[in-house]
Amino acid sequence: MAEAERIIGTPEDPETEHTDGGGSTAADAAVNAGVGKRKILALVAVAVVAYLLDLVSKLIVVAKLEHQPPIDIIGDWLQFRALRNPGAAFGFGEAFTVIFTIIAAGVIVVVIRLARKLYSLPWAIALGLLLGGALGNLTDRIFRAPGVFEGAVVDFIAPKHFAVFNLADSAIVCGGILIVILSFKGLDPDGTVHKD
Repeated sequence: MAEAERIIGTPEDPETEHTDGGGSTAADAAVNAGVGKRKILALVAVAVVAYLLDLVSKLIVVAKLEHQPPIDIIGDWLQFRALRNPGAAFGFGEAFTVIFTIIAAGVIVVVIRLARKLYSLPWAIALGLLLGGALGNLTDRIFRAPGVFEGAVVDFIAPKHFAVFNLADSAIVCGGILIVILSFKGLDPDGTVHKD
């Protein structure tokens, strides 16, 4: 029967290993620690870029587009239109602003906890997108009117026959899609690949 799973980057040739007496190698431990730190840095970098793009875009929208007519980007198929959204992504659940704030904070905590055992670059990118997007919308919830934890999120990307959304929503959706793909491919955040 084939090997059920393996850790990516783990040496497969026993002759190349120099064990410390416990069955694992000191070199492997050092390499894995370095790989883990690089993946965490990748997660942070993706999150920071996603967060800053969302923040800057919202500042521009509030300064230049709010209370102005929509701007046609691709005819009336895609517009930039400023909208304050007290609900969840894509305008759902306007009566539950505080709950969505708590959920966003919970997502951030989960991502930070997962980062401690992160050895997969694709997972680092996916979690970074989730973290950056959650932080972007949480910033609106905390600092925008009508009040702390009840703030309305700034949305502005308006495709025809679809809800208005922002770059944070896009990052969250892209991160979620990537996580689904990685799960179907059998890749776990710790770098373990499950094979049937």
